[in-house]
Amino acid sequence: MGFITSNFRPTKGFVFAMMAAAGAFLGMLVGLANNQLIGGIAVLAAYSAVLGGGVFYMAPHKRLGQAVIFAATLALGYVTMAGGGAVLGLIYGAFLAWFAYWIGTGEYRTSLLPYLTPGQVLWHYSFRLICASIFIFLITPILVVLPLSFNAEDFFTFTPEMLRLDPEGYSLKHYRDFFTNNEWQRSFQNSLIIAPIATIISVSLGTLAAIGLSQSHVPGRRAIMAILISPMIVPLIISATGMFFFYSQIGNILEDSLGFNKDFVGYVKVILAHAVLGVPFVIITVTATLVGFDRSLTRAAANMGADPVTTFFRVQMPLILPGVISGGLFAFITSFDEVVVVLFVGSASQKTLPWQMFTGLREQISPTILAVATILVVISIGLLTTVELLRRRSERLRGMSPG
Repeated sequence: MGFITSNFRPTKGFVFAMMAAAGAFLGMLVGLANNQLIGGIAVLAAYSAVLGGGVFYMAPHKRLGQAVIFAATLALGYVTMAGGGAVLGLIYGAFLAWFAYWIGTGEYRTSLLPYLTPGQVLWHYSFRLICASIFIFLITPILVVLPLSFNAEDFFTFTPEMLRLDPEGYSLKHYRDFFTNNEWQRSFQNSLIIAPIATIISVSLGTLAAIGLSQSHVPGRRAIMAILISPMIVPLIISATGMFFFYSQIGNILEDSLGFNKDFVGYVKVILAHAVLGVPFVIITVTATLVGFDRSLTRAAANMGADPVTTFFRVQMPLILPGVISGGLFAFITSFDEVVVVLFVGSASQKTLPWQMFTGLREQISPTILAVATILVVISIGLLTTVELLRRRSERLRGMSPG
């Protein structure tokens, strides 16, 4: 067999066992989705072992064998579940075609040290499988929401038309409802008003606090740091209860003594509450950035006659800016996604997007929530991508990674 890429050749029993294990893992996922756990595991384990292992030992060429596995799995998916099954068969067929020859040819050992025992090799890949399973467990709820947001019906489940990939089963009507419904748009606008202002306050206070606490001569630095990041540690319902009583008194002073409008005071209370929740994220990220900061630069600036403010904006701020922006993004996400505190502190005039989603789930079960959730996921992915790019830029600036 000319496609063998390693001197190590697994036994037939090992190949069939590994193919069955791969099929059983997918069968577990499919069986759970269809309430047929045992049947899903048994069917796909046997199918994968016979198809993958059998084709590997019978096919004279690697590409031909992979094509047979791919076509057979695609056909099985289409016969059992029409269009949706074809997509699953497409994905699993590609994996099974690769996995059969990766196991059968011994390629799985080429990247490992030659003296590893079979037990060590097993643990090496078992650990990666455990990590992959955890990742799948965490990401699956998000992956389910995305296609459901295009459901043509007012359901929170996949319709038969969707499973068949019938175009009539998909629609943008939930997105149209979000962009045309006054309630959704007002809550979205409130979030766009509250989150940026709260982020600016969080970044300003958090950056100053991080710089101050980074000085070695500050007494009680650890205790102060613990107090400042406590909103991240204390259960949110407890923080929300405390903020309710605290900000209600501030609201009374602003309304009764200073004569401010009630709606304006409501926005002030929510913004300040969200700023408190965002400050710990800014402190942590900026403090982490300051760990690699060369303080001789600030001393050199002072020797050249620069005052502390000029030194901060001209020397220190450009170098810690990635950490400041990262903290600001985390503070923005915290404010934009927060619902518990705004329920305690705000009123109907300050109803934010998460609050509207909570109302939609509790009172009317609006499928528009799925479209909003998809939009929030896309925004979060964009912000987290920005955070990662800023982290890499910060490492390059500090010489911790190659440019």
